[in-house]
Amino acid sequence: MTHVRARRSLAIAAAPFLIAALSAQQSPPAADPTARPCAGGALDPSCSQLGTPRLALPADPVILETAEHPKIRVVALTRELMHPWGLAFLPDGSMLVTERPGRLRLIRNGKLEPTPIAGVPQVSAVGLNGLMDVAVHPRFADTRLVYLTYSKPMGGNRSTAALARGRFDGHSLLDVKELFVAQPNASGTTRIAFGRDGMLFMTIQGASGNRAQDPNDIAGKILRLRDDGSVPPDNPFVDRPGYRPEIFTLGHRSNVGIAVHPETGAIWTTENGPNGGDEINILTAGRNYGWPIVSYGRTYQGPWVTEVPWRASMEQPLIVWMPSIAASGIAFYTGDRFPEWKGHVFVGGMRTGEIPRTGRVERIVFNEKGDEMRRESLLTELKKRFRDVRQGPDGLLYVLAEDEMVENVGEGAVLRIEPVQ
Repeated sequence: MTHVRARRSLAIAAAPFLIAALSAQQSPPAADPTARPCAGGALDPSCSQLGTPRLALPADPVILETAEHPKIRVVALTRELMHPWGLAFLPDGSMLVTERPGRLRLIRNGKLEPTPIAGVPQVSAVGLNGLMDVAVHPRFADTRLVYLTYSKPMGGNRSTAALARGRFDGHSLLDVKELFVAQPNASGTTRIAFGRDGMLFMTIQGASGNRAQDPNDIAGKILRLRDDGSVPPDNPFVDRPGYRPEIFTLGHRSNVGIAVHPETGAIWTTENGPNGGDEINILTAGRNYGWPIVSYGRTYQGPWVTEVPWRASMEQPLIVWMPSIAASGIAFYTGDRFPEWKGHVFVGGMRTGEIPRTGRVERIVFNEKGDEMRRESLLTELKKRFRDVRQGPDGLLYVLAEDEMVENVGEGAVLRIEPVQ
């Protein structure tokens, strides 16, 4: 496993040292004849004129060649989900999966339970909002507590980010309690993860205006909370006038992945730029990560977000993607099923260079000093958006895949990646 050095490195995804994309061993599946034309111009996220035709997942497992592990097998455990968003494992190997429209699903023994889990709070599933992430308490065997982040309705078309927890009895969430609600209009993507210290880290989107730089605004921040939603007394801005005490770091645009380094305990996040400038960041308490004052990205219309890519007073990213891959879930591989991949970092990507159906899972290799050495793009043949990636207790990798970002069409799947011996 890599060790993070003090001075962070910067790498661009289009650099020549990248490993070539995978090649499929079998023929690609047929195009979906229901794909419709673009309705809202090139920037419409549901546009189907851009990119390759939508592909259905093949009925049988797919065998793919990879660069450092000879072959992998991709198995669809289920393809019946609607915009799967977050994935968490229970101690017995069962999986909890959130669907953005507001459902929490259980996959037990590799099969999707037909009835959604009851007790999920009401969500505002408008646009890209809805039910987001799921995490289990570090002492789940004793507490049975499950945590959810979601867009809480605030009346009309307004919503805001919220955190709740409930006790899972195997079928329902009981004694559901709202632990944190952001101020109005602080909605959008949220991720959660428990740190080694038992604290819960929660990301809050901050894409609009300069809100990410306002210390009295939750938007564009990463929060650090106790497991009951209260503020830890050692947070960096506790008792500092003009600062929200929940804030751990500020200056973020849209963190769509969060994970804990298995050796250092550091919190790593993936952050979406707009059209380019996606990042991996390593969080340091109280630090400013720059958005929108500094960025390596372009706006969706083409111009640079800012002519200032860095400042000495702001944290530099560990990794930058240009063009954007819409970086999502992140996982450290520590298992034994893929010995060649041990210590590597896996990042989901939902689209490349703003072209639909160009998602991938990126495998990133670091040396012992924390320098990036190489990358490989996996699963590009499937033409899906990869929302989350996790290592299972069985040492295999699990990926959430979907089709278009807004439309309720296509397949939402849980994919299992296995070695081919």
